[in-house]
Amino acid sequence: MGELIKLVKNISKKPEVKRVVDLRIREFRSKRTESADDIFKELCFCILTANFNAERSIKIQEEMGDGFLRMTEKQIAKKLKDLGYRFPNTRARYIVEARKRKNLIRKILNQRNEQEIREWLVKNIKGIGYKEASHFLRNMGFENVGIIDFHIIDLLTKFELIKKPKTLGKKKYLEIEKILKELSEKLNISPARLDLYLWYIETGKILK
Repeated sequence: MGELIKLVKNISKKPEVKRVVDLRIREFRSKRTESADDIFKELCFCILTANFNAERSIKIQEEMGDGFLRMTEKQIAKKLKDLGYRFPNTRARYIVEARKRKNLIRKILNQRNEQEIREWLVKNIKGIGYKEASHFLRNMGFENVGIIDFHIIDLLTKFELIKKPKTLGKKKYLEIEKILKELSEKLNISPARLDLYLWYIETGKILK
């Protein structure tokens, strides 16, 4: 763990990297006050990222815009397919089903803590697992959840902090999240901020 801590500390001292990380965190914190429509569009982005490239999902989200709010399931599926998305039909169905709870999602964000919200999302929104729910919460300004995707798994495996799991169910997810929280405590930064630094270390990019 010491080697990774040292690496994150060194990266966080780079002004250009720290500046972007600080900006992202500020952006995330402001999103919880946005409209139910804008919050829902961010949830749609997180639905799209499941087993798909995050950077391409951002571009698709931008192209879709308010289509997430008004298009039919068939229209969304066609648009996703035209944009080169890998699972157009399934994700279109998930998006339309989730849209029925758009206002409830915004309400829950303001009434429950992040662990309760994550459990609710996983239970009630199809297409949302622990990774996607954690990603959504981080993008809504909650800072105490870990986003465990294959980039993070590869990095933690490389530093021998975990053995690469064959599957990532709830139990394994929470085990790895505990390691991330321990890392963040030693670095005196939030798991949300740590995720951005780890992503930069692994990919050279800071997305959302």
